[in-house]
Amino acid sequence: MTPFRSIVITGASSGIGAALARDYAGRDTRLALVGRDGSRLDAVADACRARGAEVEAATIDITERQQLQAWLQAQDAARPIDLVVANAGVALEKGRDIGDGEAMRRTFAVNVDGTLNTILPLLPAMRSRRRGQVGIVSSLAGFVGLPRAAGYNASKAAGRVLAESLRIQLKADGIGVSAICPGFVESRITGDNDFPMPFLMTAERASAIIRRGLGRNHARIAFPWPTKAAVWLAMVLPGGLTSRLLGG
Repeated sequence: MTPFRSIVITGASSGIGAALARDYAGRDTRLALVGRDGSRLDAVADACRARGAEVEAATIDITERQQLQAWLQAQDAARPIDLVVANAGVALEKGRDIGDGEAMRRTFAVNVDGTLNTILPLLPAMRSRRRGQVGIVSSLAGFVGLPRAAGYNASKAAGRVLAESLRIQLKADGIGVSAICPGFVESRITGDNDFPMPFLMTAERASAIIRRGLGRNHARIAFPWPTKAAVWLAMVLPGGLTSRLLGG
């Protein structure tokens, strides 16, 4: 497995991002962490430093393209980045009401534009060095049109296909790209869900699976259900049990 020593993680103040940061932390490791909540991010950074890692942490809105780009490129100049995990994401839609669509637009801004803002500033340097790994956190929801989350599902589908396309495009440059597609993971996003969440797992368990897949440059890291199960759900959802459970 590839040992990563200079790592960017967005959405690092909680959930999967925080678990990945703590698990990657160690001596001779430099972590560049981005999160929305400064106090939580500081706590994660302190925990990583206690494990011997060098840590730079910044509270940046990933939709702020120029600010994020300048910070990321400064991190790469300090120590060349060999892994970037575009993990930050939101799920803002509540219930059936679409309203004026602002929740959907903001979801796309963070989950799609924010992903591009995270990876694009680092690709030129990675390509010139002919090495590096990119992880784009999508979701099993990116395979399935679930009710009450049209913007979230569509944005995660975009992230998955982006990763799969970039993997082919960047292979000749020595860059690996992985689409990370978790199911339900304990986080601030799932904490508000009022419907059944089959196979819900801890962020720590998810981190272990993701790290193994990234270290082996897997094209798709989908869990806990096999991708075939997600495709099957997509076929049965329009009138299926899951749709009824979620109020479809």
